[in-house]
Amino acid sequence: MFLTTVCRPGNTLSTTRINNMLQRYIFFWLVASSGVAFYWPEFDTGFDPFHAAGGSAINVLIVVTMFSVGALLPVKEVDQILHRWPTVLIGTSIQYLSMPVLAWSIVQVMQPDPQIATGILIVGCVPGAMASNVLTLAARGNVSYSVSLTTSATLLSPIIVPIAMWLTVDDKVDYDGWAAVRLLVLQVVLPVVIGHLLSRFSERFRNVADVAASTVANLSILAIIAIAVALNRGGVTQASGGLLLALAVINAGGYLAGYFGGAAFRLPEPMRRALTLEVGMQNAGAGIALAKQLFGSESPAVIPCILYTFGCMLTGTILATIWQWAGKDATDSEQSSATAEAANS
Repeated sequence: MFLTTVCRPGNTLSTTRINNMLQRYIFFWLVASSGVAFYWPEFDTGFDPFHAAGGSAINVLIVVTMFSVGALLPVKEVDQILHRWPTVLIGTSIQYLSMPVLAWSIVQVMQPDPQIATGILIVGCVPGAMASNVLTLAARGNVSYSVSLTTSATLLSPIIVPIAMWLTVDDKVDYDGWAAVRLLVLQVVLPVVIGHLLSRFSERFRNVADVAASTVANLSILAIIAIAVALNRGGVTQASGGLLLALAVINAGGYLAGYFGGAAFRLPEPMRRALTLEVGMQNAGAGIALAKQLFGSESPAVIPCILYTFGCMLTGTILATIWQWAGKDATDSEQSSATAEAANS
């Protein structure tokens, strides 16, 4: 979910010093901000700002985050979704088939508490994260394809996610399916669409977004996770090794499904890398907001979403670094990638 203006062609890696520091050391800031939220009671200030913000702040921050995401979506990349729809459909299908199935399979094996099980399933059902776009660049993958996949999965989420949850969540767990649809439409898709339309048709807004939107989005998602950690301090500390292993298996399985799924459809290496990171990395903000909306801010269902955020950021960064250091420059395949896309469009 973490963003950088690198996704917009023609921009430098970052437009402000603040955003450069945020993006370069994003995992550090994630650990630091969540650590402060977790240990805040130890400061004995008599006031807990994270608890004071509560679930209502998460609702606002997810809208701010997704609005910033929409503002940063490159116009040309969004337009190309229609031209490269076969490869985008392939990638999105792999994501929305493999991740819910992985999560459901893990739950069947583990048989955890119903609320924890539902949180694991939410992790598997939500769309991919914008952080995959940034890491795709570092991994020498096809960033254009990565952006298209993220956009497609996000726009389809109000349809796909409730269906995936309906098929996987135990019928003993009571939740409002229409609440999931409303949240995804009003707090995820609509802000993205509005942000993108403003950026597309207003040059003044686009100039401001180029400078500020990435920083706003990064700070917002850090705040969402920090508040969620503070509201679930007890649950985070009691997270079992089995839960951590389950989330690690889902994460690794997502990477494998993305890479070998892309290979099965003969996508070029840069597109396989993009698909790998897209499938394995999930939208933390949407997952936390969805679990909170359906089960409450302090529900155990939020905990797998929090933990997966840290895990996929760590493993995604490691994977991108390995690909970068491997010396197998995927840019050599960009011409074949373009040829494949043209053939499929």
